[in-house]
Amino acid sequence: MTVVLDEVTKRYDGGAGPVTALNRVSTRFGEGTFTAVMGPSGSGKSSLLHCAAGLEPATTGAVTIAGTRLGDLGENELTRLRRDRVGFVFQDFNLVSSLTAAQNVALPLRLAGRRADGDRVRAALAEVDLADRAGHRPRELSGGQQQRVAIARALFTRPDVLFADEPTGALDNRTSHQVLTLLRTLVDRHGRTVVMVTHDPVAAATADRVVLLVDGRITDELTGADAAGVAERMTMLERTC
Repeated sequence: MTVVLDEVTKRYDGGAGPVTALNRVSTRFGEGTFTAVMGPSGSGKSSLLHCAAGLEPATTGAVTIAGTRLGDLGENELTRLRRDRVGFVFQDFNLVSSLTAAQNVALPLRLAGRRADGDRVRAALAEVDLADRAGHRPRELSGGQQQRVAIARALFTRPDVLFADEPTGALDNRTSHQVLTLLRTLVDRHGRTVVMVTHDPVAAATADRVVLLVDGRITDELTGADAAGVAERMTMLERTC
C-alpha cells in the first residue's frame, strides 16, 4: 500500500505563537518498501509519522493512503482505516500491564467489538518467535520481547503499512538487531510497507531509503547507504543546524 504526502504542513499552538513542525513536505512511501526517517531533535520526524498514519491531521496539504485522502474521511471512517489498514509501533511498547501477551495482541479487535480467533493470536506470536510467551504479562518479558509483542499486535489486523516510532530506541544492540530483522522480513517476505523514525544510523541502514529532515523540511534522501554513510550525512546536517 502506497502512502503519499503532498505539500503537508503541520503547525502546533506554542506559548510564543504557532510552531511549524512540517513545512510543505511532499514524499511517498511505496508499496513493499522500507523507509527510515532521520533528523536532528525537533526536525519534525514524529509529526511526519503521525500525519502519515492519520494519528494527527495535517494543517494544510494532503495525506493519501492507498488512494484514500485522509482529509476527506469522517472520524469514524478514519478510525476504521487506521484499525484495519495501518499498524503503529511505539518506542515505549504501549502494552497493557494487566494483560498477557496474547491478550495484548488481541486488544485491537476487542476494542472494535470483534472476537479475536485464538489460533490467529497464537500464529501472530509465533511470527515474532514468542509462541511460548503467550501467557506472560509485560513485566515477565524482556524489553525486546515486549517490543515484539507490540509488533505482533500492530500486525494482528494484517495492515498494509506499519509505522514505527523509534522501535529500537529502548533496546540493546542484540535485541535491536532482532527487531530490525523482523521489520525487514515484513517487507521482503510479506510485501508490507514499513516507515520507521529512528536516530540510529545502524537501524536506518536496514531500510531501502533514508529520508533526512531538518526544520520540518526534507533536505536529502539516501539509498543503499551503510551505517557509516548515514552517520556521516547526519553529522553534516547537525553541523548546519
